[in-house]
Amino acid sequence: MPTLYDFDAVDLEGGPAPLARYRGQVALVVNVASACGFTPQYAGLQALWTRYRERGLVVLGFPCNQFGAQEPGDAEAIRAFCDLRYRVDFPMFAKVEVNGPGAHPLWRWLQDARRGVLGTRAIKWNFTKFLIGRDGRPLRRYGPARRPQALAGALERALAQPPPGA
Repeated sequence: MPTLYDFDAVDLEGGPAPLARYRGQVALVVNVASACGFTPQYAGLQALWTRYRERGLVVLGFPCNQFGAQEPGDAEAIRAFCDLRYRVDFPMFAKVEVNGPGAHPLWRWLQDARRGVLGTRAIKWNFTKFLIGRDGRPLRRYGPARRPQALAGALERALAQPPPGA
């Protein structure tokens, strides 16, 4: 069965970003957008990253324009928005599709591994979050309305688990 570490992405600067670089960390994978009602969650995601990164958390932001065209900018515009409005310094990636035939393989895997409400597969909106354990396997899926601060307990439990092979 694949893990997070089996996937590659492109970082926001256009360079290769093998997700294996996050091996042994707890990851929170989120589809993000700059012009969404949930966009203020960037602040909460940054707060989680700041609070828990020394303990092994990484937040991975994947911009997506599939929901109401709420991420229309290019990489430079996305970076500028995130820097100026929310001081985001967690890893950000190139814009992806999360649903449909053009969906990034990571997002297809996430949808198969952790279904949504009533077993739905598709991502319903921006700021859907997937919590990935230190072993690279999805632990939980959270809908867009779940505020990042509400994930602290789940993050604490995941971070308390030793890395594989430790």
